[in-house]
Amino acid sequence: MSFSFFTKNNNKNMQEPQSFYNIEINSITGDPIDLSDFKGRKILVVNTASECGFTGQYEGLQELHNTYKDKLVIIGVPCNQFGGQEPGSATEIQSFCKQNYGVTFLMTEKVDVKGDKQHPLYAWLTKKELNGEKSSSVKWNFQKYLIDEEGNFIDYYYSITKPNSSKITKHLK
Repeated sequence: MSFSFFTKNNNKNMQEPQSFYNIEINSITGDPIDLSDFKGRKILVVNTASECGFTGQYEGLQELHNTYKDKLVIIGVPCNQFGGQEPGSATEIQSFCKQNYGVTFLMTEKVDVKGDKQHPLYAWLTKKELNGEKSSSVKWNFQKYLIDEEGNFIDYYYSITKPNSSKITKHLK
């Protein structure tokens, strides 16, 4: 009897992770993004904010986009959950990013990355039972999550890790 109990638990722990590519999210302009369009390229997901001490990382993210655009998709995800540092509307965020940093990489709608209204994208990124690799919590703006060419979780990097850090770029060479 205890054997079947352990077998049951082991099967539960061996649950198949959900597919990254099935997550639904809209672009900053409101159009649906089909994440499966990015199969074959790595994806770097970054929660962003326009009024943060790390906002200058937009420049590094754009450089990363320009350098690796054939093998990397950057997805900026505006979020206002840390110090109210992304208060703007979609139009204001787009304008800020374009005018100040020349951002041309993909930006999504503003979402919650933690808490009761956590977007499914961030549920997948932060929960081992969904991504199959590891759990984390989003600590601040500009935390980065790297996904491989088949939609598998690689790793995450705290805000202090610059976009062009070797911790990230070693996966792109």
